[in-house]
Formats: sequence, structure tokens, C-alpha cells
Amino acid sequence: MDGILNILKPPGMTSHDVIQWVRKVLNEKKVGHTGTLDPGAAGVLPVFIGKATKIIPYIHEDRKIYRAEIIFGKSTDTQDQFGQVIKERIPNFSLGDLRYILNTFIGRIQQKPPMYSAIKIKGKKLYEYARQGESIDVPTREIIIHSIELMHHNIPHNAFLNIECSKGTYVRSLCADIGESLGCGAYMGFLLRIGSGAFSISSSYTLEEIESRYIKGLIKNILLPIDFPLGNYPKIHLKESAQKSLENGNSIYPQGIITDIKEYNENTLTMVYCNKRLLAIGKILYEEEKKRYYLKPLRVLK
Repeated sequence: MDGILNILKPPGMTSHDVIQWVRKVLNEKKVGHTGTLDPGAAGVLPVFIGKATKIIPYIHEDRKIYRAEIIFGKSTDTQDQFGQVIKERIPNFSLGDLRYILNTFIGRIQQKPPMYSAIKIKGKKLYEYARQGESIDVPTREIIIHSIELMHHNIPHNAFLNIECSKGTYVRSLCADIGESLGCGAYMGFLLRIGSGAFSISSSYTLEEIESRYIKGLIKNILLPIDFPLGNYPKIHLKESAQKSLENGNSIYPQGIITDIKEYNENTLTMVYCNKRLLAIGKILYEEEKKRYYLKPLRVLK
């Protein structure tokens, strides 16, 4: 089986748990995912099966969309509802104050990842330091908040936000930072990922739906093609005579290529097809000696 499942991850499972579930239920060995979700969070988790696992390093999930609940007046050590309360303050702000503060987080900002996260520093995951009571300096990193939409609120107690952001954003930390800016602290009470790159929650499937389709022999009806999330890459089409050479890892020169590769710049990443079938992810290079472009396969889907 080769393709992608757009899975609606339930709360209470880690992303790795979902992978193990897919391996067991669908009897597949090669399974991977992109865009890890916290165990308590739910939502879109793209899962790649078979040959599709080979394209994971080339997927640009540049934008994520979340629905999050932010609860004001308390701060927790994990920045979500599952942590220990470390500070409690009475929230005292208006709806106008909240709207103003939300706007200050739009754009390119610096964010410090939470201590309870899987980011590695000096070969050790941050949550391992946190569980051992060790303090460590966590560097900030740049993220992009494209938009924050206030969906519903019960000011000054809680609010529901739609957040569109870059890959690598910790919504938990964003909620905590918003709370600090309001002077009362806050933590994330609920998180649902409703979009991840090309994948949307509207076309996702629960584990129960996937298992039912598999049992009925209908799993292929919901299996997305391998090239589904690669729509931003240009396409290169090969002649049939060049297919075997590419599959053996050899570079392909203009005589074996149907597409005019002169249209592309050097180092352009491309999807490589033959007879409408995706064969590889490749790169356009330039040979100075012979003044010609050629195609080098980076990942062959064998």
C-alpha cells in the first residue's frame, strides 16, 4: 500500500501511537507522519504509507491552522491543562485589551519553546530536563503568526482563537505569552489542528472510519496519492527509455527528458514522472563543461 492518510488524531494518543496503530491495523511496516501533535491535542495528522514515506523530507508544511482555547488567570508548568499550576492571578482586562494584545503577536515574532517539549538541546529532550528538575537556557526562535481570529469569548475567563501560524509554532507558549502580556497569565485548555499544509480537517478520517474501510476493502478510496502534498514543486516528465536508468539512481540528461528543463533554475527541486507515475524527487543541476542542464534523482520511489 502506497499513499497518504489524512487522519483525525484523537486526544489521548501520541503521534507515535497513531503510527503504531496504522502499522498494526493495516498490516504495513513503512509508516511515518509529519507535524507531531501533543498527546492531549486532536486534529489533522498526515500519515504516510509505503513509498510515500520517502517524500516526507520534501514536504513544506509552511502553514498550520489551530483552534485553541486560552484560559486566563492561571499559569501551568506545561503551559496547558495537564500541568501543575505555578501561578494564579485574577484576570482584569476588557475585550478591547484582548484584541489589542492579540494584534501585537501578528507577524514575525520570537518564541521560547516550552520546557515540556521534545526539542533536543545538548542531545537531551527538554522534557527530560524538566522532569529531572534541571534548569536550562532555552533559546528563542523566530516563528510567524499569520493571523489570530477571536472566535468566541467569556472575558475575562476564557476565549477561543483560530490561529494560522508557521511550522514550529507552539500554541501552548503563544497562549502563555498572551496571558503574560495581559498581566494575568494563561494556559491552553484545548487544541484542535484544523489544517496542516495541504491537509484539512474537513477531509480527515477517524481511526474508526479507517479501520472500517480497511475491513470492507475500501481503504484505497480514502488513500491520497503520493504527490498530493507536493503541489508546489514543478514537474519533469521522462521518456520511457530513461526510466530504468533513473530508478537505478543515475542522472538524466536532456535526451532522456520530455520537459524543457531550461525553464528551471539550477538547484530547483522537481517531481519526476514517467507515464503519469511519480518516480522520484529530483534536482536540476547545470554542467558547466557541456553547457547543459540535467536531472539528478534525490529520492527514488522504488
